[in-house]
Amino acid sequence: MKKLLILVGTILAANMAVAATPEITKAEVAHLLGAVEQSQCRFNRNGSWYDAKSAKKHLASKYEYLDKKDMLPTAESFIKLGASTSSSSGKAYMMACEGQQPVTSAVWLIEELNRYRKTAALK
Repeated sequence: MKKLLILVGTILAANMAVAATPEITKAEVAHLLGAVEQSQCRFNRNGSWYDAKSAKKHLASKYEYLDKKDMLPTAESFIKLGASTSSSSGKAYMMACEGQQPVTSAVWLIEELNRYRKTAALK
């Protein structure tokens, strides 16, 4: 009976374990956060506009939260779970860059991620 309980406990623990954020995801998210900060774009969150540095800070805090929970297998998961909508209001985040129409942060980040991956593939 004791061996059965140990076996069941081991199986349950294994099923509850979640993989840590992969290094490639960490690198891609670091790039995205840097790109946001360097973009000089404005960031809309819950109806208020913020500068790029504030946007990066906010998105970095969401990344840290999700990373601690081991919820980020890919950069796309970060965009979907943390960088596209407000967790309090459900409203989409927006990016407004000079000379361009505002787009959702999800669109902006996916485009930047694709550019980054193409550049990385060429190296």
